[in-house]
Amino acid sequence: MLPKFQHGIKAKKHLGQHFLKDVQICAKIAHSLVLNQDENVLEIGPGAGALTTFLQELPISLWLSEVDTESIAFLKDTLHVSEERILGDFLQVDLQGVNPGQWSIIGNFPYHISTQILFRIYEQKDKVNQAVGMFQKEVAERVAAKSGSRTYGILSVLMQAYYDIEYLFTLNEDAFIPPPKVKSGVIRLVRNEVKKLPCDEAFFKVIVKVAFNQRRKTLRNALKSILPPNFPTTDKIWDLRAEALNVADYILLANQIKPQ
Repeated sequence: MLPKFQHGIKAKKHLGQHFLKDVQICAKIAHSLVLNQDENVLEIGPGAGALTTFLQELPISLWLSEVDTESIAFLKDTLHVSEERILGDFLQVDLQGVNPGQWSIIGNFPYHISTQILFRIYEQKDKVNQAVGMFQKEVAERVAAKSGSRTYGILSVLMQAYYDIEYLFTLNEDAFIPPPKVKSGVIRLVRNEVKKLPCDEAFFKVIVKVAFNQRRKTLRNALKSILPPNFPTTDKIWDLRAEALNVADYILLANQIKPQ
């Protein structure tokens, strides 16, 4: 069923727009947020307002991140969103500067920048206590994957270091206008209690990225370029490959190689 307010907005390919057309799915996504009263919620890529309409019914302080001028005009004129509540490109938004409180993020994320959105959430993890997002199914599965899985990767480790992640549900191509060429998945990220990793975080990220960039090699060989001279690699962990390690294992490695 097509939301009646969505007619007239054309999806733009260069912005990766695929509009949700089923109001029940929109409601399901909106109600996947676990909210406190009057919480700051930022919807990324509202487009034609299908999800926005349901978010407006919640007891939240709603903000929108949109760059499409046609969509912005529609959101202001039809859904009566005030101009100061539209923040522009999320990849450039400083949440602390907008409001010093905590934030939840939600959206049918443009697939071509969805990983950038996750990295931006990671950068602002002290401000973002929750996120519910729709991604290409493979990306959603990768973020939620556990160690030992083939889909487990860099994003899995970095996001799971600070968030508990749950894969909620899958959507078929025909849930959108126009239909994408891939299935979609919705995941929820909820901030855990970790305030700071017990290691050098910059080096932790380096280890994770280098290990997965050569994921077919054992850690002994994959991390060779960043190990100090004559560093001992006799422990069994060095015989493993990147996908076998969880967050705690990477923290352990970071402290072994570069003690704080």
